[in-house]
Amino acid sequence: MSLSVALVVVPALTLIVGLPIYLVLLATSAVAVLWYMNVPSMLIPQIMFGGLDKFALLAVPFFIFAGDIMARGGVSRRIVDCILALFGRARAARPITTIAASEFFGAVSGSSPATVAAMGKLMYPSLREGGYSEKFSLGLITSAGGIASVMPPSILMILYGASSEQSVAELFAAGVIPALLLGFATLLYILWYSGRVNSPPEEKRSFSKVVKLVVNALPALGTPVVILGGIYSGVFSPTESAGVAGIYGILVTKFIYRELTWKELWDVVHSSSRLTAQILIVVAASGVFSWVLTTSGVPQALVQYVSATGETYWSTLLIINIFLLIIGCLVDPISAIVLFTPILIPIVQYLGIDLIHFGVIMAVNLSIGMFTPPFGLNIFTTHALFGARMSTICAGLVPFIIIQVLVLLLITYVPVLSLFGAGFVK
Repeated sequence: MSLSVALVVVPALTLIVGLPIYLVLLATSAVAVLWYMNVPSMLIPQIMFGGLDKFALLAVPFFIFAGDIMARGGVSRRIVDCILALFGRARAARPITTIAASEFFGAVSGSSPATVAAMGKLMYPSLREGGYSEKFSLGLITSAGGIASVMPPSILMILYGASSEQSVAELFAAGVIPALLLGFATLLYILWYSGRVNSPPEEKRSFSKVVKLVVNALPALGTPVVILGGIYSGVFSPTESAGVAGIYGILVTKFIYRELTWKELWDVVHSSSRLTAQILIVVAASGVFSWVLTTSGVPQALVQYVSATGETYWSTLLIINIFLLIIGCLVDPISAIVLFTPILIPIVQYLGIDLIHFGVIMAVNLSIGMFTPPFGLNIFTTHALFGARMSTICAGLVPFIIIQVLVLLLITYVPVLSLFGAGFVK
């Protein structure tokens, strides 16, 4: 069995057995190094540690911690109350609030499943009371969480930046307009759909009550201002901003809103540490596997194939999008972005595509994959939250998948939508 065959057979067999993705990657890398490559086995742990020795990756645990502490400390509820107060008299106030709050909370947590969990608990009962069907409500909540993977600060953007050696600050800035476009396109569908639903009007709030809700939400609303404002004003780097976000989250939830006890804070530290370990072991294993593929000449062979077949800029990007959408349905986005970034970058560079723009393309593709059947993480999060049938959740997702794929094509072929924001950081 040749090395190329082993790189296909070993992952397939280990996946069938049911090994977690990091063991699949390590097992394949070990087989390649021990049986086919004339290099010492000690190279595997060296490459694993080398893959984690990147300053940008320090942001991952802090943003996970900040998102978790704010989800548990009353931040998400106050964001929802504030937005609902502002849009309360609109016909589609509840679904609009779901989208707007998801975008805003995504800027706090950087995590799609966390956004689904936080917004779902708050908005699903409200949507059902407003006359919206179970299918629509579940589809909206599950898909809205995907936007969090693109809206800065995005963990996917951080991992892409570390894998491609691109500026995380530029990637954050590049993701703003695409994230807003995804939300706006979904909003148009919501307005059309809400016209068919006889939703009862929201409770009329006095001006003083609206002001009170907004003022109460100001510490929560200040989170992305602190994070992004600090980055783009030059006060601190994206990695340092993650630490600031964690400290700010403690101050807001523990000392301003006073909804988090010290025991609950320790629980947040524990759960965030576990999730960080799960992410970084995948990053380390993917680093070894990517090194094996690169040493074996796989990326170079792909570039030669593109060159030999005469594929154009447009057709190659379309093929890459289809590939990433399929991968996003089957593999968790963290594994996908650290595994396939080193493989796809040589092709992208050959075609002259800006790597910041390509980072946004990857993030949008994988964010859609998070709510695309059969294995989208957001689908399982929604199922676990509400116990709804998978068939109902998937049926409700169809229009949202179509809408976001159309926006993906627009983002892919109009680079200025990504590069305009990044241009202000350079």
